[in-house]
Amino acid sequence: MATEKIFWTDPYQTELITTVASVDGTVVALNETIFYAFAGGQESDKGTIHGFTVQKAEKKGTEIAYTLEDGHDLKPGDEVIVEIDRIRRYRLMRLHFAAEIILELVYRRFNRPEKIGAHIGEDKARLDFVWEGSISRTFPLLEEKAQELIDADLPVTSEFSNEADEERYWEIEDFGRVACGGTHIRRTGEIGPITLKRNNIGKGKERIEIYLKA
Repeated sequence: MATEKIFWTDPYQTELITTVASVDGTVVALNETIFYAFAGGQESDKGTIHGFTVQKAEKKGTEIAYTLEDGHDLKPGDEVIVEIDRIRRYRLMRLHFAAEIILELVYRRFNRPEKIGAHIGEDKARLDFVWEGSISRTFPLLEEKAQELIDADLPVTSEFSNEADEERYWEIEDFGRVACGGTHIRRTGEIGPITLKRNNIGKGKERIEIYLKA
């Protein structure tokens, strides 16, 4: 039975009481979890399981394996408290969705260039493209249209497209529906003001860096 991923049903929850599903040395799995593991460019959460620091969180199929610091004495069936860094999680959610909006705008307005990389950290998000010339020429339009969506404070739907395979999407009505298994905010207004920065990462390659202003 796959771990129940509460970070999808309630991405704002930052503390959970659950039970250990399995233990393999320093690696444990849980029956339910709020602790997101690195996927789709979004960094893992930071936090603890029963007071033990999670050093690594990784997806293994539909399961998530958590590597704990040495010295834990957890056993299958043990009740544990899972706690994640609340401030970090929320910044990741806001930056993630800011990047999703910018990506959709780039695709729609600029003939869907090839995306060759993405990363969501707590300080900034980035999107990498195959692109000739300076991508900064697009910034006035991208910032204007993104801020319109943010200021409109539109609801964001996040659901399963295929529950058996744990495939999910987000949707903003009249804007887009996109496959994505990350953690999402409920309304676009939560993002707040953003700013874009250009970074040339090689010949014919351009990077958009996305920052929150607050």
